[in-house]
Amino acid sequence: MTDLTSLLAFRWSPRSFDPVAELTRAEVATLLEAARWAPSVGNRQPWRFVVGHRDDEIFKRILVNLPPDEQRWAGRASILLLAAHCQTGHPFAAYDLGQAVAHLTVQATALGLHVRQITDLDRGGLVADLDLPGDVRPYVAVAVGQLGDPFSLPADLLAEETSLRHRRPLAELVMGCAGATA
Repeated sequence: MTDLTSLLAFRWSPRSFDPVAELTRAEVATLLEAARWAPSVGNRQPWRFVVGHRDDEIFKRILVNLPPDEQRWAGRASILLLAAHCQTGHPFAAYDLGQAVAHLTVQATALGLHVRQITDLDRGGLVADLDLPGDVRPYVAVAVGQLGDPFSLPADLLAEETSLRHRRPLAELVMGCAGATA
């Protein structure tokens, strides 16, 4: 591997969150501040977040709109964030939201936290349950917390949790650019 910053090299997306660890208000504010400083086309910043802390009503509303398989582990996270974007004729809003979530993820790693994103959502249910404005489109749920014991997961998730991480070789990802795969 090339000289990759440890914030990226050691980032991974666990399902095993510590079910009693809590995030401080300062930690949550830092995560959201990192997202706020993400680049966006024309500096539009079309992202919006809804934050639920474990056991509060918002957390529960986000959790019930996840598939049952995701609920099995997501309920252990310290917070669940709903990441959404405004649909105001901005064709790159989802891309910009991805930038904001990526910044939040790197900041979480710097704080010793872990993040796992969930894309399979009941978007209509989230709009209704969180009373979101009509122009806000739910896009991804983000579970954040401290790493927990992987052996507390159901057997099928334990196997996935403890397997080695794999990435495609760079040569498969870069097309038509000589020298970029060195």
